[in-house]
Amino acid sequence: MPRVFVLIPSTSYRAKAFLHAGTSASIDITVASDRRNTLASFNPAGLIDLPYDDAKEAIRLVREFASHHLLDGVIGVDDEGVVLAHQIAAALQLRHNPVKSVAATRNKFAMRTFLHQAGVSQPDFYMIESGNRREAPAFGFPCVVKPLSLSGSRGVIRVDNEAEFAYACERVIGIVQKERQSCVQECVLTESFIDGEEVALEGVLAEGELHVFALFDKPDPLDGPFFEETIYVTPSRHSQKRQSEIIACVKDGVAALGLRRGPVHAEVRFNDSGVFLIEIAARSIGGFCSKVLRFSDGQKEVSLEELLLRDAIGEDVRSFSRERSAAGVMMLPIRKAGILSSVSGVEVAREVKGVEEIIITVHSGKEMIPLPEGGTYPGFIFGRAETPQEVETALRSAHKHIIFETEEITTEA
Repeated sequence: MPRVFVLIPSTSYRAKAFLHAGTSASIDITVASDRRNTLASFNPAGLIDLPYDDAKEAIRLVREFASHHLLDGVIGVDDEGVVLAHQIAAALQLRHNPVKSVAATRNKFAMRTFLHQAGVSQPDFYMIESGNRREAPAFGFPCVVKPLSLSGSRGVIRVDNEAEFAYACERVIGIVQKERQSCVQECVLTESFIDGEEVALEGVLAEGELHVFALFDKPDPLDGPFFEETIYVTPSRHSQKRQSEIIACVKDGVAALGLRRGPVHAEVRFNDSGVFLIEIAARSIGGFCSKVLRFSDGQKEVSLEELLLRDAIGEDVRSFSRERSAAGVMMLPIRKAGILSSVSGVEVAREVKGVEEIIITVHSGKEMIPLPEGGTYPGFIFGRAETPQEVETALRSAHKHIIFETEEITTEA
C-alpha cells in the first residue's frame, strides 16, 4: 500500500483521525511526532520521533527511514510541523510547495509583504521593532497588535488608543517569551482593524487551482479586544456574490504566496468597503474541528483526513464534495481563568436536538487560561441539521447547559 508520512505534534488531537482515515483509504500511515513515543520500538514503521526544530537532522532521519519504507507523500498537520513537512518532501522529491511559500504562512509579516507586493486586499500593516513599541501606527486606531508566528488568536489584541498600544505590545512580547521560554527580542506586527463579518475557507490546491471544500460562517462578532473563535457553521448563508468575492480573494492570496498544492485554510473579513484577507495557512482546519466535515463522491463517504491522505499520494480529490446537510462546531470558550474543579451539564446538552457529539478535552485540576495568553479550548460541540440556522441554534442551546467550575489559583507566600 502507499505510505504517507504525517507530522503530528504531541499536542494535536488528530492522530486517531488520520490513522482511521488511512485504514479506510488503504494507505499506510507513519506518524512523526515531536516527542519520543515509548511504543515506537514496537511499531517502527508506524511511529517515529523527529526534532521539529532541527530540519537538517529531521531530514537525515527521514531519509534513513525512507531507505527501508517507501514514502509516497508527506503531510504537516498543524502549524508546528507544516514547514518541516515541505522541507522533507522537497528533500525526498515528493509533492510539495515551495518551502519559502509555506514559511511565509508561518510569519505574519512575511505573509503580509507577499500579499502587499501582489496587490491582494488586506489590512494595512507594519512591523514594530523591539525597541520602538510606543510609536503609534500611522494608519491610526483601532488597530490590532499580534505576534509574528503564534496561531489560534493567541496574542492578538485590539487597541483603540495610544495608551493601550504600548501595553498591548509588551503583553504580546511576554506571551511569545513564555511560549519560547526565552528572552528573545521579538518584533510585533500591527494591522489596521477591519470591522465586519468573518468567514473561514477550507480547501485544497491542485497545481495552483483552488478547490473549495467549505465556507464557514462565524456568526459571533469578532470585534476584540481579544479574538476567541466560537461557532463555525457551513454552508455559508452569505450571498453567492459575496461567497464568490471571498473565494476570489483567497485565490489571489495563494497565488501571491506561491502555494501550488495541498490543504489551505484561510480567514477572510468583509464589509461595505470590500473583502480583506486576514490569514492563510498551508494546512487544514485544526484540532477536532475537522470532524464537522464529511464528503462523498456519490459512492463513498469520507473524512477530511482521508481526502488529505488521498491528495498527498497524488489522487485527484476534486470529485468529492461536502455532504448536503448543514453542519457546525462550537469551540467552547474559556470565560474565567483558574483551576478546573468540575464540568456539568454535558449529558443534558447532548440531548439537544441537532447536537451530534460533545467532546470535553480538559479534566479536573487543569489550569484554564483565556485568550490572549491561552491557546486551547476545553471542549467542542458538533451539530448537524437541515439548515445552518438550525445548527447554530442547537450549538447555542447546548452551550447554555455546559458549566465549567473553576477555583482561583493560589500561590504560597
